[in-house]
Formats: sequence, C-alpha cells, structure tokens
Amino acid sequence: MLAATAGLIDEVGYDGLTTTLIAERAGVAVGSLYQFFPDKRAVVQELTLRNLDRFVRTVSSRFEQLELAHWWDAVDAVFDTYLTMHREVPAFSRLHFGDVVDLRLLDPGKDNNAVIAEKLTGLIAEEFQLDPADLALPLTVAVEAADAVLHMAFRRDPNGDPAMLAEAKDLVRGYLSNRITGEQRANPTVVAQTIMPGYPNDLPSPR
Repeated sequence: MLAATAGLIDEVGYDGLTTTLIAERAGVAVGSLYQFFPDKRAVVQELTLRNLDRFVRTVSSRFEQLELAHWWDAVDAVFDTYLTMHREVPAFSRLHFGDVVDLRLLDPGKDNNAVIAEKLTGLIAEEFQLDPADLALPLTVAVEAADAVLHMAFRRDPNGDPAMLAEAKDLVRGYLSNRITGEQRANPTVVAQTIMPGYPNDLPSPR
C-alpha cells in the first residue's frame, strides 16, 4: 500500500489522494486498508517515516564510507543523500519530510525539522564522539536554514537549481564551521585545510 501511495502522490499530489485510490492501486479492498490505516494521512505518515528511516540509514552508511575530518564535513553527505532521495525516491519530491501534510507529521510532540535535527545530532555525535548537547542547537538552526534555501532551489527548478543548492551547502558549512570546539579552533591551519582543500600544510610555525 505504501508503494501504491507513493506512486499516486507523484501523479495527483496529496490533495488528490484518497483511500479509495490507494486501495484500487494496491489491489485491495478499502476495508482491508482501514484495518491498518484510519485515513490517508496515516498512510502518508507511515510512508514519510519509512523515508526518514531510509534517509538516516543512508547518511549513516555514507559516514562509514567517507573519511570525514571534522563534523561539519558531514554536511556534504547529508545534502547529497537528501538530493538523491528527492530525485529518485517516489513521492519524496512532493512530500519531503511531511510539511506539506502536517508540520508535526513525524512526531506529534515536535515539528518535522526538529525530528530531522535530532536524528542528525545523534549520527554526528556518534561519528565524531562529540557531546550531543553541543551539537543540538547549531544543527537545529542549520536544518531550518537549509530547509528554507532548498525550498527556494526546488521552486526555481524541479530538480533543484544548481546555484541555489551550492549556496545552501556553503551557507550551512560556513555556519557549522564557526561552531567548532575550542581544541579545533586552536589550530587555524587545520581549519583552513578543511574549509579550503589544497591550503598549504607546510607553513612555518607562528612565532
């Protein structure tokens, strides 16, 4: 039923979706659908939660595959995963993480972006062995900022305006790079090399 729902959302959008259409596309009786879901919102909620799980698992896998020097380097992995899902996962380009349906679709106790920020905080804290409390606020702000610019990018181009996507990445990387720990801040050469690949690493020590 979830696959049928995703296909229908791509065709008719959330507003055009009905439980009758879902049942017909899935090849089941409407009564059978109601045994699992009370309404179309519940079906879409389950679909969105599945997409969230896929997003988190994919980001986590990319963290394992890539050699990330600092926690703000994770920005590229997160953006790339999101953009790939937008282009390849059925209905994701219409639903994203549920705001089109309900700002609190993922969790009735918090808005969708807060849920995303919490998931990313957990992933990044574990990957870089950082205190989640130090990451929570910066990542909450970063998710909100990225969400706004990404919406603009997709309004300009259904596949994401390349210039706007680049701006979104730069914006978030720049913001997060200013939220580094004191130990990292003490080594400006390391910071510069992370932000600007190719920065000289053989400069004389400061006197």
